[in-house]
Amino acid sequence: MKRALLVTFALVLAVPADARDYGQQGAVFPVIERDLLEQIHTRLTAMEKSGETQRLNQELKRRTTARVNRPEPVAGLVPASAARRWSFDPTITLETDIRGAKGELIHARGTRVNPLDSVPLRTQLLFFDGDDPDQLAWALRVSPGAKLILTKGAPLELMKARQRRFYFDQGGKLIAHFGIRALPARVRQNGRVLEVSEVVLPSRQGARP
Repeated sequence: MKRALLVTFALVLAVPADARDYGQQGAVFPVIERDLLEQIHTRLTAMEKSGETQRLNQELKRRTTARVNRPEPVAGLVPASAARRWSFDPTITLETDIRGAKGELIHARGTRVNPLDSVPLRTQLLFFDGDDPDQLAWALRVSPGAKLILTKGAPLELMKARQRRFYFDQGGKLIAHFGIRALPARVRQNGRVLEVSEVVLPSRQGARP
């Protein structure tokens, strides 16, 4: 049986193939697509020669410098027209164990920890609009050692002009954290909580803050 199968297979292979030329079906075009990297290199070379690369670099530098000098203002804030004060409890519940350098357990998961117990807020935080002369004057007058935090304005220009360190609440993260809606605002420690207050300036109410 095996021998018969081998003979049959040999006969099939021995049959000459019927090769035919079916001609050209449709138009045929040569491959002319350029290599992608070559295209990029050519484009960059042309940009370099035309000065476009230098122009783009200068524009990027200008925009970056402008953003550093004057960050995006925190949206949604208004000048305070009514005094508001509340307590903010910074206590957190630990989601994981806190261990020391040698693996010793400091705080177990689920423990409620108040950061003020170990790291007190030694100075006030003042939030204000740096483009508002009244708010700026208030911030400089309230506490010589306070941290001055802008929500709008040019911190570098103010540092140079006032010889004080100014910060900026990028993205309004602190404003949102404390729930501040109006300016100027002050955050200071009161025992184991933080006292947050929105201050009405004399120019808006006729009374001293």
